[in-house]
Amino acid sequence: MSNNNIKPTEGEMEILQVLWQKGQATVRDVHETLDKKDSGYTTTLKLMQIMHEKGMVERDTNQKTHIYKALVSQDKTEKQLVNKMIDNVFNGSAARLVMQALGNHSASADEIDEIKKYLDSLK
Repeated sequence: MSNNNIKPTEGEMEILQVLWQKGQATVRDVHETLDKKDSGYTTTLKLMQIMHEKGMVERDTNQKTHIYKALVSQDKTEKQLVNKMIDNVFNGSAARLVMQALGNHSASADEIDEIKKYLDSLK
């Protein structure tokens, strides 16, 4: 899969978040980190196998327990998904996305300071 065309499903995004956080992990590590009560280990395994086929993750098969690592960049994935959301949900308006996000979720004082610094750097 080209990093220019990343379209992970919700389940794939959850797995990618774990792999980005840990760097690499076994299926069991991912499954336990996700703490999925409603799905079994084999569901996580199958999803990770599909992600491997799509080229989203690589699998090291040198050991009995396979180790998975994300092949898609967190930054590029986030940018692509946000751009798609801005275009499809907010009719191309980044401002509407930001206002909606800040209106629906409380930002910490540190996050607000970080946002202000970023906005000042754009001037």
